[in-house]
Amino acid sequence: MQRRKLGNSNLEVSAIGLGCMGMSFSYGPPKDKQEMTALLGAAVDRGITFFDTAEVYGPYLNEELVGEALAPFRDRVVIATKFGFDISPNSDPRGMKGQR
Repeated sequence: MQRRKLGNSNLEVSAIGLGCMGMSFSYGPPKDKQEMTALLGAAVDRGITFFDTAEVYGPYLNEELVGEALAPFRDRVVIATKFGFDISPNSDPRGMKGQR
């Protein structure tokens, strides 16, 4: 697997990363946790070292799935996460209460 360096830190990761957001929410019902854990392990076995998640797809659900699945490989992988915000339609701090 080719590798690349991220930003000025020279953090080295696989040239191909795996976006994990759809594993626990977003693109339909959540996927089976055991299947997703196996998929993440298979990705590491194939040389993937960069995994991307985001809190927006459930309050920490995706980070928990990815973190647990990749724990055995934590010295070999990089996990990135994006922004987070409260996805509850009734708790918008702007007072919009789920309005669009």
